[in-house]
Amino acid sequence: MTELQGRPIVITGASSGIGAATAIACARAGMPVGLFARREEQMLAVKERIERDGGRAIVVVGDVTDAAACLELIAKTQEAFGDLYGAIANAGYGAEVESATMPIADIRAMFEVNFFGSLHLVQPALAMFRQRGAGHAMMVSSCLSKIGLPHYGAYSASKAAQDHFCRAMRHELRGTGVFVSSVHPVGTKTEFFDEAAKKSKGGKLSLAGSSERFMQSPERVAGAMVKCLRRPRGEVWTSTLARLGFGASVMLPGVTDWVLGRMVAKRGGEAVGNGQ
Repeated sequence: MTELQGRPIVITGASSGIGAATAIACARAGMPVGLFARREEQMLAVKERIERDGGRAIVVVGDVTDAAACLELIAKTQEAFGDLYGAIANAGYGAEVESATMPIADIRAMFEVNFFGSLHLVQPALAMFRQRGAGHAMMVSSCLSKIGLPHYGAYSASKAAQDHFCRAMRHELRGTGVFVSSVHPVGTKTEFFDEAAKKSKGGKLSLAGSSERFMQSPERVAGAMVKCLRRPRGEVWTSTLARLGFGASVMLPGVTDWVLGRMVAKRGGEAVGNGQ
C-alpha cells in the first residue's frame, strides 16, 4: 500500500471532466497537484476548490502536443512541491467520422493529442521515477482500446496505442519500484461527447454515448484512479460488466462483428456511413 500524503502528481486535461475530478480526489488524498490544460480560467476554479478543501495545487497552461510545455509542467510542479511521484496523462478527444474517409491530417492530429501527447508527459516522468526507484504513471485510455468501434477508428486506435504502450512499459519497469497503469473508463458524464459532436459530421453524434444507466460520473473514475495509486495494478476499470464484455469481444470476434453490425443499423450508422 502506497502512502500518497505529500507526494506530488501532475495531471493533464485538468480543466474539466475526469482530469478535474481526479485532481480534486488526489488533493483530498494529500497529494499536491500540478494542473495542466489549455483553459486557464477553468483550472483556476479547480485550484480554488482544492485549496478551499485544504489541498495544494499550481496551474500551468499549455498543450500536450508541445513537449516543452509538458517538461515545464513537471519542472514547475517539482519546484513548488518537491520530487514528482505521479503523472496522469488524461488529455484527449474523439470524433465520429467514417474511418475509410477521415482525412489523414485529422487522424494524425488526434494521435498527436491522445497518444503522443501522453508520451510527452509520461516518458520524461518515467525517466525521473526510474532514477529515484519510485513513481506511478497512468494514461487515461478507454474501454474502446479493446475494440475498433465503427466511425471511431482513429479514436479507438489512439486509445489502443496508449493501452499497448502502458503494458509494455509496465513490464519493462517491473522490479524498479515504478508502476505504469492504463485506465479504461466507459461512458462518462463529461464534456467529451459535446466536444466530439463539434468535430463530427453534421455537428452531432449518431453512434456514441451509452444509455443513462451505463453512464458514470467523472468522480467514480477519479476514485478508481486514486485507489490504483494506493494499490498499483495494471489496468483500471470502473465497470466489471464492461471489462468482461470487452474481454469477450476479443475472444469472439465473429460475435462482436454481429453485435456491432446491429448497433450501427439501429443507431443510424449506415446512413452516416453512406453520407445520407
